[in-house]
Amino acid sequence: MTTKKATKANNAIKVIKASQEKKTKASKKARVSGKTTSKRSATLSKTAGKSRPVILITNDDSIHAPGIRALVEAVRSLGDIIVVAPDKPQSGMGHAITIGSPLRLSKVSIFEEGIESYTCSGTPVDCVKLAVDRVLHRKPDICLSGINHGANHSINVIYSGTMSAALEASIEGIPSMGLSLLDPSVEADFEGAKKYTRELVAQLLNKKLDKHFCLNVNFPAVPAELIQGVKVCRQAYAKYEEDFEERTDPAGKKYYWLTGEFVNFDDQTDTDVWALANHYVSVVPVQFDLTNYKLKETLKKQLHLDI
Repeated sequence: MTTKKATKANNAIKVIKASQEKKTKASKKARVSGKTTSKRSATLSKTAGKSRPVILITNDDSIHAPGIRALVEAVRSLGDIIVVAPDKPQSGMGHAITIGSPLRLSKVSIFEEGIESYTCSGTPVDCVKLAVDRVLHRKPDICLSGINHGANHSINVIYSGTMSAALEASIEGIPSMGLSLLDPSVEADFEGAKKYTRELVAQLLNKKLDKHFCLNVNFPAVPAELIQGVKVCRQAYAKYEEDFEERTDPAGKKYYWLTGEFVNFDDQTDTDVWALANHYVSVVPVQFDLTNYKLKETLKKQLHLDI
């Protein structure tokens, strides 16, 4: 090979190597940026040297509900927002989890730029579990569930998918809040709920909370200027007087449709039902420990079971 040809060959090799190195660097960069958003989400952004809290948001009305959008808008400036919510309405699912069918998690672009969001084919509780295990790969600083379209005061807390998501976070050691507006309408006015949600969350993020901290927060369905303030309450003794209407489908087969009326048996003024009826935001501390401690001590004395 002549010197001239050798030089051309060497130059060609150098060009090829440079091209390969460039591709390798680009590939590495792509792999880093292309790692699951969970890794990126798990890294807190820095503002002026200070870490921003990670806020996990979910609900039971689906990711398409106006209430969850209102919640995102209310707290988006308070931290890094990650949304993992059901792909369809899951109201009344309680603490159900999916065990007999596959769970699917899909990244979607529904909210404003900078808000990572995912739909989950499962229940609200599934959303929290998947968010921690597969999206964040860590525990968020707080979990917010809502804003629910409809009341979750009193006995509703037992059936609510919104509150079950919050309680699941609490079980996982994540401070949480379930938030609900006493208006089931898709066109509900969330301005008052947004105002008080932001104030509550801002305060909580500045305090050291117990890892099992959980609040059930309900907002009266009145304009923001008519809300009287916030009341820390207890859960009222109330329930639904249910009725199953018998109906007939087009094929002539009978089916039943659940109806009923909410009845309050509690006339005290320290309850969530009273607070909401008087245009206050109700805040009820809740827990997943269902032990009846008073009855526990009574049983020990009366039945002599502790042997």
